[in-house]
This record gives sequence, C-alpha cells and structure tokens, in this order.
Amino acid sequence: MKNNKILKVNEIFKSIQGESTYSGLPCIFIRLTYCNLRCTYCDTEYAFHDGKDMSIADILNQIKPMKIKLVEITGGEPMLQKDVISLMEELLKNNYKVMLETSGAISLGDVPQEVNKIVDFKCPSSLMADKNLWAILDELNSKDEIKFVIGDLNDYKWVKSKINKYNLDEKWTILISPVFGKITLEEIANWILEDNLKVRLQLQMHKYIWDPDKQGV
Repeated sequence: MKNNKILKVNEIFKSIQGESTYSGLPCIFIRLTYCNLRCTYCDTEYAFHDGKDMSIADILNQIKPMKIKLVEITGGEPMLQKDVISLMEELLKNNYKVMLETSGAISLGDVPQEVNKIVDFKCPSSLMADKNLWAILDELNSKDEIKFVIGDLNDYKWVKSKINKYNLDEKWTILISPVFGKITLEEIANWILEDNLKVRLQLQMHKYIWDPDKQGV
C-alpha cells in the first residue's frame, strides 16, 4: 500500500507561506532530506543529510491535527526520493492543496497535474546554473511558477535573457527573490521597474517575521 511507503523527512511544521503566489497564507511544510545541488547561498544545508524515516501514513497523521489544507513539499530536493510521487497522490486524495518546491534540475514528468510546481532554476551566482534542465519547461502547466534567486546584477541580466529566450513571462508567473542579506530588495525593484519586467518580486516573508536563521518556520 502507498501509505506504507517510507520517506526520509527532515522536518514537518506549519508556518506562513513566505514565497510564491500563495505568500502570506498559513501552510504546512514537509521538508524532505537530501539534495543533489550545493548552491553557494543555501539556507537549508541541514536538510542535506539529517532526517528520520516516516511512512506516508505517519506523515498524514502528523499533519492532520494542524488543520491547514495548503501543503508544500520542499527540501533539500524532494524529487530525489522515489516515493515522493506517492506522497503527493495521497495528499491530493485527502483534499490537500499541494505545492512542490523543486530545483530546475530533475524531471517533473511524473508529478500529478493537480500539484502546483514551483521550479527554482539556479542563477550563475549559485554556481549550479549548469545543472538547470530546461526541458522541464515542457512538463509545466499554466498554474505552475518559475522562481529565480538573484544575488547580483549579473544574475538579474541572466534571468532577463532566460525570460526572453524561453518566453517565460508569457506562460508562467515568474518569481524573483533576493539572496537574503547579499542584495537589497530596493536594488532588484529598481532594475525591475527600469525594465518593466513582468515578474513578481518576493520578500521571503518568513525571514522578516522570524529570525532568518530559525528552522521550522
């Protein structure tokens, strides 16, 4: 049975969704262990290895008392775990609104269409841009969102080039976030306004509500 399948879970908690078009809403986060990338600015290195084995039934039992129907599966890189698809399917069966935050490095072809995918393509300052799998774009639907984390002007110019090359802003919501503490929101906002770029600037709201280094929020 799917509910007996095991995933390595780093943490489960409820918080305020800090990013995406769902920003500001109460949300349950299921953070899975392991990541295949090593971005220079990663703020969840603790999810590379630490975690405990949980069945899908265990996960469902833990989140049910939280009484929130918006759930984000994140990491690490959640797509590294073979049973993550079964987890998504069971969450959907239990009437959860499911979001998946994933890097742009692993195929999403098996992800249920009902899941809202947030694809975090890596900019040059991450030193992981060569891992981007642009064929993922063919696996997205119109409700999915594309995210870029920007650390400097070079990243911003690179994002502009990718938006133009793939006509990203004609098909999806484009999210731009700062590398927290490295670049100011004002800098990015000024660049966006100068170019009339059709993107949504994100504040990473959770990092302003709580200590930006605090886990589980």
